Amino acid sequence: MASDIPTRTEGDVVVVAPSGELDAVTSPDLAETLAGILRTGKPCRGIVIDFSEVTFCDSRCIGVLVAAYRQARDLGIGLAVSAPQRTVYRLFVIAGIDQVITIDHDTRHAMEAVLA
Repeated sequence: MASDIPTRTEGDVVVVAPSGELDAVTSPDLAETLAGILRTGKPCRGIVIDFSEVTFCDSRCIGVLVAAYRQARDLGIGLAVSAPQRTVYRLFVIAGIDQVITIDHDTRHAMEAVLA
């Protein structure tokens, strides 16, 4: 059962805005939301996952992000994460995904980056 993770389209970019904790129970909802965007008939040029309201993220969430990044890359779609809170950002750095996925502290900048 999917939760209602808010998404909005701004030009050629889809912004996905999860909130709360992204763990083994809730990360599949994010995966389903991202997969839905990536399998649409007319895909966008970029996806930004706005983490400003995410208070916790675990390894399952990181796995979802990496899988979505790879799928987007294979489709020629840019994917970035924006505005993570400090504790979530630290986890991204420890996990090394900041070396793979663009992480920007500003959603507008991230939107520009995925189109570049």
